[in-house]
This record gives sequence, structure tokens and C-alpha cells, in this order.
Amino acid sequence: MLIAFLVGLMIGRVFDPPRLRIEDAEAWEQGLQLWFNREPQAQAEHVDGALVYRYADAYGRVREGQLKLPLGLVNWRVERDGRDLLLVLVSPRPLDGEWRGAQEDGRWRARLTLRPK
Repeated sequence: MLIAFLVGLMIGRVFDPPRLRIEDAEAWEQGLQLWFNREPQAQAEHVDGALVYRYADAYGRVREGQLKLPLGLVNWRVERDGRDLLLVLVSPRPLDGEWRGAQEDGRWRARLTLRPK
């Protein structure tokens, strides 16, 4: 029974999707563009005036930057929160965002268009 259990665990690992990883983040004319290893699922929330996107059970390098957009300067950072990654966007004006994703070259590109709330 133990051998069958261990074999089952190994087979389960083979068919498990890879853990979500943020590979790169860069500015684009209307907001922020992120590259992932697979399709991301994010939960958006407003916390203390910041727009926060939570990626459950994800990993990636902590990074930060600043966007110069028509609505003003927006500071952003990717940070850890336990097993999750957070994308935090801070601006003098409240923000809203809209995601559009597409698969390119085996990776996922997600563009976040930012606008005033």
C-alpha cells in the first residue's frame, strides 16, 4: 500500500500545473505589463487607498518602480505575503484597473490599464 501511495503522489506531481511565477514587469503607455509562466488569476482589492492585486500561491522576485501616466505618477511594487504575491499600486488619486491577458511565446502577458476611480 505504501508503494502504491508513493507512486500515486509522483504521478499527481507530474500532472500538477506549475506554480504561478511573475517573470518580468515593465511599464507601458497606459499602465503596467506583467509576464507570467502561465495564465494568472488575481483578486483586486482597495487597501488604505492603494490598488492591490493578490496572486495566490505564486512566487517571483520582489521589485518596484514608478509609472508616469497621464493620470499622474503611480508607484508600484511586487511583494511577498506568505505564499502569495501582491502587486501594490499607489497614486495620489484613487485607481481602478482593467486586466487584458494573452499568451505569447509560451508565456502569458497581462496588461493592466490604469485609470482614475
